Amino acid sequence: MYAIIDLETTGLSPLAEKVIEVAIYIHDGEKIVNEYSTLINPERNISANITRITGITNEMVKDAPKFWEVAKEIVIFTEGNFFVAHNASFDYNFIRNEFKSLGYDFKREKLCTVKLSRKILPGHKSYSLGKLCSDLGIKINGRHRAAGDALATVKLFEHLLKTDSSLGQFSSSKFYNIEASVIKDLPEEPGVYYFYDQNGDVIYIGKSKNIRTRVFSHFNNDKTERAVKMVDEIHNISYELTGSELIALLLESDEIKIQKPKFNRKQRRAANHFGIFTYTDEYGYICFKMDSIKKDIPIVSFNSAKEARERLYLLSEKYQLCQKLSGLYESKGACFYYQIKHCKGACIHEEPAKEYNLRAQEMIDVLSYNWENFFIIDTGRNDDEKSLIKIENGKYIGFGYIHTEFIGNDMENLSDIIKVYPDNKDVQQIIRTYLKRNNVEMLIKY
Repeated sequence: MYAIIDLETTGLSPLAEKVIEVAIYIHDGEKIVNEYSTLINPERNISANITRITGITNEMVKDAPKFWEVAKEIVIFTEGNFFVAHNASFDYNFIRNEFKSLGYDFKREKLCTVKLSRKILPGHKSYSLGKLCSDLGIKINGRHRAAGDALATVKLFEHLLKTDSSLGQFSSSKFYNIEASVIKDLPEEPGVYYFYDQNGDVIYIGKSKNIRTRVFSHFNNDKTERAVKMVDEIHNISYELTGSELIALLLESDEIKIQKPKFNRKQRRAANHFGIFTYTDEYGYICFKMDSIKKDIPIVSFNSAKEARERLYLLSEKYQLCQKLSGLYESKGACFYYQIKHCKGACIHEEPAKEYNLRAQEMIDVLSYNWENFFIIDTGRNDDEKSLIKIENGKYIGFGYIHTEFIGNDMENLSDIIKVYPDNKDVQQIIRTYLKRNNVEMLIKY
C-alpha cells in the first residue's frame, strides 16, 4: 500500500517553517482506497509570497486544526504504507520535524516520484511535477494546493506502475547482493557505516546524518564505473551510531586511516583544499592570506578558493580590517578601502598595530577555537546521553559519551570516559571547520 502525500508549507526549511496543508491518498497499487486532507493552523504568519503561490491565507487557517490535533490521523493513514511524494525528502522531512517537535519519531519507507521518473521515464527536460505532468498529459486541478498536487502525483505514480511495475527496484528479497531487510532496518540517524565484500573485508567506510538514506544513495548511484563496481561488491553492511555528526566525521576519518578500504581512495575530509592562514608582518600587524592546504594547518578550511575568499571578505568587512592586510587587495601603497574611508590606514601604518590587532584577533577567535583545553558537548545516541569531545593543549584527545545528569559537574575528571584517538591535520581541520559552520550544544573550558 502507498500513502501518496503532498504538503503546503510556510517556507522551504523543515527546521524553520511549518505545514499549512496536507493531503494523503491511500493507493493499493491499482486505485485510491482512502483519502485525507486538511488545512493546518501553523501558529505563525503566512507570508504574502506563500499566499500568492498557494492561495492559502492567514484567514483560511485561523480556525483550522493545529498539527498536533491531526497528528494521529497522519500516523494512522501512513502506518505500514510507503510514503510517496514528488521530491519525497522535502515532504518527509517536514512531517518528521513536525512530529519531532511533539516527541514522536516518525519513520516510513520513502518512494520519490522524481527519482523514479528519472529512472523509468528518462529523457524529459524537466522532472518538476507541473512540467512532467504536462508532458504526460496529466491535468492538475488545484496546482500548489495539497489535494491537487497529491492527486496529480497519484496519476503520475499510476503511470510509473504501468510502465514498470517493479518501480525500477528488484522484486525479490535481495537488493543486489544484500538482503533487502538489512537496508530496510538501517537507522535514520547519524553515524558511520561499513560496506563489506563477500570475504568479509571492509571495502568502503562512510558517514552520514542519516545512515539509511545515504546507503540507499550508493545503490542509486550509476554515474561512474567505480560507483557501480563498488555496489556490485557489497555483500554486507554494518554501522556505528554516533549521535553527533561531528563524531561521525572524526570516527570516519580514523577508521579510513586504519582500515584503508579500497574504495576510499583518500581521506575524504581532504576535499577541503583551501584555507585561511594568519601571520604577523614586519611592522607587527596581524595579516591573513588564502592558500592551498599543504603542510601547515589553517585556522579554517574550505572546499574552494572562492568559498574561502567570500568568507574572508565578509569577516574583514565586519571587523573593519584592511583589505590589503587581509590578502584581498594587492597594492604597494594604501588599499582601495582606505581611499573610501572604510580602512583606518593600517596598510600605510597610519593606524597603530596594537589597535588594529585587537580587531584582527577578534576575527581569528571567530574563525578558530582559541581555547587550549575544552570539551565539545553535543547530541548523544539517545535522549539520556550527550557526546563529549576532548581538546587538550589545543590537540584532539578523543571522544566518549556521558549521561545527561553529569553535564556541568567536575568536567576535568571525565578523562576516563574518553576513548583516545590520534590527533592529525585531518581531524584538526574537521573540528575547526565544523565549529565554524555548525552549532554544537555547548563548549566547556577547563
